Amino acid sequence: MKRSNGNLIIERAETKAERDAFIKVPFELYKGDRNWVPPLIFERHEHFDPKKNPYFEHAKVALWTATQDGRPVGRISAQVCELYLARHGGECGHFGFLEATDDPEVFDALISTASDWLAGHGMKRIMGPFSFSINDECGLLVDGYNKQPSIMMNYAPAYYADRLEHAGFTGIKDLYAYEYGRELELPRSLATMVERAKKSGELEVRPFRMSKFAEDLAILIDIFNEAWYDNWGFVQMTDGEVKALSDNLKMLVKGEYGAIAYYQGEPVAVAVTLPNVYEAIADLNGRLLPFGWAKLVWRLKLRQPKSVRLPIMGLRKKYHSSIIGAALAAAVIDPIRSYHRDHGSLRGELSWVLDDNEAMLNLAKFTGATHYKTYRIYEKAISQPATS
Repeated sequence: MKRSNGNLIIERAETKAERDAFIKVPFELYKGDRNWVPPLIFERHEHFDPKKNPYFEHAKVALWTATQDGRPVGRISAQVCELYLARHGGECGHFGFLEATDDPEVFDALISTASDWLAGHGMKRIMGPFSFSINDECGLLVDGYNKQPSIMMNYAPAYYADRLEHAGFTGIKDLYAYEYGRELELPRSLATMVERAKKSGELEVRPFRMSKFAEDLAILIDIFNEAWYDNWGFVQMTDGEVKALSDNLKMLVKGEYGAIAYYQGEPVAVAVTLPNVYEAIADLNGRLLPFGWAKLVWRLKLRQPKSVRLPIMGLRKKYHSSIIGAALAAAVIDPIRSYHRDHGSLRGELSWVLDDNEAMLNLAKFTGATHYKTYRIYEKAISQPATS
């Protein structure tokens, strides 16, 4: 499918070669921007491959690339997630992977193309960015442009928000990222509670067991699903997505990167960190050949990352908004933080946290972490075709 507006052309990306062009759009747009990290091209191809990404098992997806005078000037995706609709309803489709030059005509053409496609699939609202889902990269960076993003968090210039709002979008939900340094210590009151619970025998905290990774991952998913079920936009991962997560985590983490807390014999809290892969791939320009493989393996396996991200923290619902719940959260976060600090990591990121998740917001503030980036989800109504 091709749409043309003068010398601006919007083309559907369906073949492998067209997806390759779609993937490489930001490489052209971000030349010279030191805060953008080029993704690994082979990994992006797998993300967009319906045979390799289990998201496609429950979603319809379309991709478009914009060119002007023969050069790439933008891209966008549109997707209809059946699991999201079943959970939240509302005839709401999503957009993602939005990149464009600072030109309202390009933004408007891309958004109109995605909106029309979603309308053709019965959607009445368009929301995003989700690349592809809330369990992937999501939200548009609207504050905190001065530092590179952490793993699975995105980057965008400041004008993106202006262009979306000019196109009629309204921000509906903010996601916060918190930064903490190696000097961060637990508040004495929380540390005391944790130590007392351990001494009483009621609390046990252990790292992930790589020899029983599947078993510990099942505990993680069970707690995570319970903890996040009522949160805004939550969509439970499928078995295929859990398997893909397991495969990815095993390549990236060591046992001490995760922790599970048992309280009165029950697994009740879990946390996992990821090495900030972006610091390891920033200078590879998306390619692993001829020497990128060796660099990446050395940086990930033989060198402690200078920064890490805590993307998963879950607590059984019955402990939410309670003092013991805060202590249990601290009990899984602190040993991971201490491990990374003792092995040379300089900073960590706790992300993302919903703007209305008071328990996590309070915990982040209580532990001294600093809110340093904000990502925003936008939404607008889709103009419906006129009927006679």
